[in-house]
Amino acid sequence: MASLPGWLQRWNFIERARLERQLWEAFERGEDLEALVEGCRQAVASGKAVASGEAVAGGETEAAFRLEIWQATLVRIRKLEAVMRQQRPPGGGGGA
Repeated sequence: MASLPGWLQRWNFIERARLERQLWEAFERGEDLEALVEGCRQAVASGKAVASGEAVAGGETEAAFRLEIWQATLVRIRKLEAVMRQQRPPGGGGGA
């Protein structure tokens, strides 16, 4: 997506949902989410801004926004995992 001003990007729900979905899809594939978030954090810290593998104009802002969304999404994913573990019936499952 084209770079938006930071204040406008925060209100762009489609962009937020796209970034959240990236992390959810990685979760579904069984990827190491902490490593993905850490890689994004390091890219932001080092000033290496990439979006989908390409350097982009305004990419540092986009990478920082991605990091913000991914960090919040990671917390939600881990909370959901904890709830699911607590709701798992004793014996490991309930199939017919």
